[in-house]
Amino acid sequence: MKFLIVDLANTFFRARHTAHRAQTAEEKAGLAIHVTLSIVAKYWREQQADHVVFCLEGRSWRKDFYAAYKRNRAVARAASTPAQAAEDQLFWQTLDQLIEFLRERTNCTVLQHPELEGDDLIAGWIQNRPADQHVIVSSDTDFIQLLAANVTQYNGIQDELYTLEGVFDARGKPVLDRKTGEHRQVADPQWLLFEKCMRGDTTDNIFSAYPGVRTRGSRNRVGLTEAFADHQTQGFCWNNLMLQRWTDHLGQEHRVLDDYNRNRVLVDLTLQPEPIRQLINTTVQSATSLNRPQVGSQFLKFCGRYELNRLSDQSTQWGQILSAGL
Repeated sequence: MKFLIVDLANTFFRARHTAHRAQTAEEKAGLAIHVTLSIVAKYWREQQADHVVFCLEGRSWRKDFYAAYKRNRAVARAASTPAQAAEDQLFWQTLDQLIEFLRERTNCTVLQHPELEGDDLIAGWIQNRPADQHVIVSSDTDFIQLLAANVTQYNGIQDELYTLEGVFDARGKPVLDRKTGEHRQVADPQWLLFEKCMRGDTTDNIFSAYPGVRTRGSRNRVGLTEAFADHQTQGFCWNNLMLQRWTDHLGQEHRVLDDYNRNRVLVDLTLQPEPIRQLINTTVQSATSLNRPQVGSQFLKFCGRYELNRLSDQSTQWGQILSAGL
């Protein structure tokens, strides 16, 4: 089978930014639904998918593993104006209503666990179905690490498909690099994963394992490129980098290898702690095939609630998408 795996929160909140500033909060929320579902419909048609899987967020186990994880987002929310906070609440309520419709009125698979992030479930779905084809629908670059012969990623905001063979546009044509004019390629997924584990991730408040480390080394100092080239044998270059020590602004000493291994647990979607792996597998394997009738008419009712007239005009197509069982 070919699965369309949707990172729903990412797609929904990215779609929020396509709205015009003059629109009301209600209009923006309706547009976010329209854009999200349009992205799903577009790639269902173009990829000839067989089933849609929506992966949802829970409270992440990573916050218990690493206290600073995504703490910056709570700080940003606390700094919001009352109007911004009210709009955020409306968007979350709208997303909850979309989730309720998908879960209760369609034959799509909807995966969620209170201790897991959507990223964990997307990776778990792919890892539990290695013989199937998978298209991840998300603009999150964390999923580049999952690219394989049977896994691609569609960025609905940029309207680009990422594959091991390169980046393709909406018409399936190669996207050209603006500087070289050559077909733009995705960097080696394992290199990108290594680099992120070393440099950290400011959006998730994951601190660097080695602040200021260079990509390429010099005569007297090993860089990331040399260490990565040596990661299989873990010889001189690897150990020279990983056994370095540095001191943070609080005077605490760090060993690069320790912080790198911490970041791997946070970033690498194959290295969750074993109890978490069991939760992922249990949640993914609990998915069953549904056979709900009259999905198309239920979709029309949902569209009416948010005045999604253009989507309701495509109710036949949507009936096929939302009715397709596992």
